[in-house]
Amino acid sequence: MKVHYKHLLEKIHSKPKLNELSDRFFQLGHEHEIINDIFDFELTPNRGDCLSLNGLLRDLKLFYDIEVDDSFYSEDINQSDICFTNNAKNSCNKISFLKIEIDEVPDRYDDGLEKYFKDLDIKKNNFFTDISNYISYETGQPTHCYDSRKLGNTLVLDQLDKDTEFCTLLGQTINIRKGDLVFYNKNKEVINLAGIIGGEDTACSKDTKSVVVECAYFNPEAIVGKSILYDMKSDASHKFERNTDPLCHEYILRRFIKVAEQNTNIKKIEIFSESYSEFKPTNISCDLVTVNKILGTKIHEKDFSRILKRLGFTIKENIIKVPSYRHDIANLNDISEEIARAIGYDNIKSKSFEINLNNNINDNFEENKLKALLIENGFSEVINSPFESNAEKDSIVVDNPLDSNRQFLRTNLKDSLIKNLLYNERRQQDSVKLFEISDIYVKPNSKKRILGVVASGRVDKNYLDFSKKINNNYLDSIFNDSSIKDKLKLIDISRESVKSKLKNQIVYGEMVIDSSLKVDRQAFDENNTKIKDYKYLPISEYPSSTRDISFSIKDFSKLKILDEVIDSFRHELIKEIFIFDYFNNTNTKEIKIGYRFILQSKQATITDSEVNEVMNELISKALSINSVSVPGLA
Repeated sequence: MKVHYKHLLEKIHSKPKLNELSDRFFQLGHEHEIINDIFDFELTPNRGDCLSLNGLLRDLKLFYDIEVDDSFYSEDINQSDICFTNNAKNSCNKISFLKIEIDEVPDRYDDGLEKYFKDLDIKKNNFFTDISNYISYETGQPTHCYDSRKLGNTLVLDQLDKDTEFCTLLGQTINIRKGDLVFYNKNKEVINLAGIIGGEDTACSKDTKSVVVECAYFNPEAIVGKSILYDMKSDASHKFERNTDPLCHEYILRRFIKVAEQNTNIKKIEIFSESYSEFKPTNISCDLVTVNKILGTKIHEKDFSRILKRLGFTIKENIIKVPSYRHDIANLNDISEEIARAIGYDNIKSKSFEINLNNNINDNFEENKLKALLIENGFSEVINSPFESNAEKDSIVVDNPLDSNRQFLRTNLKDSLIKNLLYNERRQQDSVKLFEISDIYVKPNSKKRILGVVASGRVDKNYLDFSKKINNNYLDSIFNDSSIKDKLKLIDISRESVKSKLKNQIVYGEMVIDSSLKVDRQAFDENNTKIKDYKYLPISEYPSSTRDISFSIKDFSKLKILDEVIDSFRHELIKEIFIFDYFNNTNTKEIKIGYRFILQSKQATITDSEVNEVMNELISKALSINSVSVPGLA
């Protein structure tokens, strides 16, 4: 939508500067660019009411005194004898026609109309089409002009009963599909693809002196997508897809007459109008308390009423009546948004989001103790999508899935957790311990809360447990001191069944979590539970660097000292340390142990010299221990 700065300025008394006007539009949520004093708007689909000069001015009334030229032909008009049949009332429940005949086609338009073409660099077409385009620019309501001599007196709106070839007024031939909305004449010849583009056979020319002007309200669902389908994008289709004003037709046609009258003599005018359903305005209860609660503001009733009235709303008997052109307003949330736009989002003070952590913990206290138990033993919690692509016998189908490829609610946690395990193993993780607590769904309407745990590889990444492998007994040892040991059901998962060539055993267990769950562990006694203050640390966007160092120890008693030295080493660049290799030579009584160091910076990509500096410092501390050496180090 393009609007010239000059056209806006003519209607605003205070004559704001270009930049000021631009800032106001951004405050109102109207994204745009400015090229040569022309605003090029990218309006959201819900704001079809702003796809015009007057529509934008309506929004600007929040900030300025504005006078819009809304003069129209006010004399009585005879009823037209046009023979019109509407066989698609659900797609078009209101339509009007204007028959107008002029003495002569003007050689030049009046200053107002000429300025429209010049300022926006628009090519003229013919007199009636030019007025139609101008009215659409000014008001946002598209109209279509048929040459009366070519049209005849019969017009039908209907859905096609078969695919039909159609030649547009641009001279292009398209094949209109069965079921699409069209106008046709008494010979059932298609003359207009409704709401999109007219036909060549009834198009106006530079010599046209008599026309039938169509002004319709189309249901957006009947129009949307059709312009793309036929590669016939037009200003009319763009506006009809985003809704137009169903109550504006008489004004639009009388405005059409007024503009024509300002440029030539009119010989004859007739009007026809039919409405097939009564327009019911949207009424919303005026609840300022709720609006203030939504926005976190303290707006006074006087300011609240003033803002809404300037935007065209009326308030009577505590009811907000929404204007017919505001299809985007349905409830108090929408009203709150209007108030926020008027105030300016930047002027609404932020308010901290309050969460009662104590209540949250108490509601799920046993479940939280269970999580803490697993995390304490080196497990990581995962959260998987509740939707899956594969259906099972008892799977529940989602009617409107976010992803058409994942339309079933999952019936187990096992499949997701096994995928998580394999994903990590393929990335050289030799110790994987995961758990998930979530709901599963089974027909007809059964929902269960399930704990699933999966583990494989080494028991831990320290030298004491480095050689120990995870097996079924490992899970038993974790739950040994709790009352839930008997509730955990172990399920055998073979490597062959998951197409994995690794030899480490996969241990999987699950249990139902219900009101009977009691985790009897003194460490998590409810009376001793305290909320800790945690500080959020963002994940670094810069790459990490890895260093592996192998130490040789000739005195076994020094192993623990080395491990403590390395474990206590602190540097802001070191993010993780763990043992990746361990060998105890019983013959030579020599131990070789490999540590992996992962380093990363939050400020920039870490350099080799920075890594070397940190590692040299750590190695120096390690070599200060007797009997400890680094093989290959000079």
